[in-house]
Amino acid sequence: MRVITGSARGMTLKAPEGLSTRPTAEKVKEAVFSALQFEIEGRRVLDLFAGSGQMGIEALSRGAVSAVFVDADKTAVRIIKENLQKTRFAPQATVMQTDAFAYLRMCGQAFDLAFLDPPYAVGLLQKALAAVEPLIAEGGAVVCEHPADEALPDAVGLLRADRRYHYGKTAVTVFRKGGVL
Repeated sequence: MRVITGSARGMTLKAPEGLSTRPTAEKVKEAVFSALQFEIEGRRVLDLFAGSGQMGIEALSRGAVSAVFVDADKTAVRIIKENLQKTRFAPQATVMQTDAFAYLRMCGQAFDLAFLDPPYAVGLLQKALAAVEPLIAEGGAVVCEHPADEALPDAVGLLRADRRYHYGKTAVTVFRKGGVL
């Protein structure tokens, strides 16, 4: 796993061992950031179910102004912090070891871009999408990674499905709130 481009380009990132996290495949990450490449600079990012933190770190590397990383797993949080130190993005980051839904209930800030990649086959994605919707700024986007055979709705609250991509067994759906970023 590496940072694709930006100020931390080429740096390798650690990932938690075992089956508790499922890092985003390199080709999926490249495609997502290719689609969003002109929409990241200066944005506030949320990396929910962060795992290694690679999606939020990639956004910071590409000019996002800040990122919040949320994961309930103690090992994942330790790895995220190590990755942030290595890439020198720790000053721009907040790392929260808590349940994603508890964080969303207590969070009072808005985000321009959110990455949702919850554990597959648990039914968390649609619930997380509904819970994050009020925190997304007008013109913001939510990037959802999910199994290709899991259909997501066309709309959740004020979020509208904008683009859908398939990469083998993985799909990515980008939701937008209002106008473009």
